[in-house]
Amino acid sequence: MFSQISLHALAVVSAAEESEAAVNPWFIGGGVLAFLMLLLLGLVWFGGGRDHS
Repeated sequence: MFSQISLHALAVVSAAEESEAAVNPWFIGGGVLAFLMLLLLGLVWFGGGRDHS
């Protein structure tokens, strides 16, 4: 059981130590932010002319 735990820990540590990402995380974050802002603008546009109930 202990060897299984240490193998899992070794796999996690080795995955965390990878130095080069395939895609820059800033591009992914910027894309997600732009997508969410577009959704927000669409929601505001859709509900802009309606009265509150």
